[in-house]
Amino acid sequence: MSKPKLFVFSAPSGSGKTTIVKDILQNFPNFKFSVSATTRKKRPDEVDGIDYFFITEDEFKKKIENGEFIEWEKFYDYYYGTFKSTVEENLKHGFNTIFEVDVKGALNIKKAYPDAVLIFIVPPSIEELKRRLEKRNTETEEDLKKRIQRAEMELSFKDKFDYIVENINLDEAKEKVKKIIEKEIS
Repeated sequence: MSKPKLFVFSAPSGSGKTTIVKDILQNFPNFKFSVSATTRKKRPDEVDGIDYFFITEDEFKKKIENGEFIEWEKFYDYYYGTFKSTVEENLKHGFNTIFEVDVKGALNIKKAYPDAVLIFIVPPSIEELKRRLEKRNTETEEDLKKRIQRAEMELSFKDKFDYIVENINLDEAKEKVKKIIEKEIS
């Protein structure tokens, strides 16, 4: 059996990253999802320990001081981070691990684990991304503007990733990602 790998997905909000990651987890039984910690409030449909580890800002800051995160960042007034312990546990038990993090987090994971495979999901255009976010109807106009600005910043990092997958058609994007993963784990 080959050594377990880390697969790190990044993309601007609305690019289809979460849908693609869920598809990978359904199709590759030896993959575990790395659940991030956050200080934001739990949404009604979210489950603590499955979607995120929901912790207080004080707890989060203490964990930063204790060096418990591989990567962490504060954006939109909330902290998000990846626990080292979760990753080490998955690797120890032979599981490939999937991360869904922002671009800076992805690059920090690559620094800590040079063998990590970074995959960037690109929307067809900023206009299409805006349309997808508006269709979701989960954002205020102000939040939508912030997300679009952030998307432009994130897109500027895409060339630092091992693979770039354009999501024009979701099924085709899923297939491209599956092929990348099959290539990387064989």
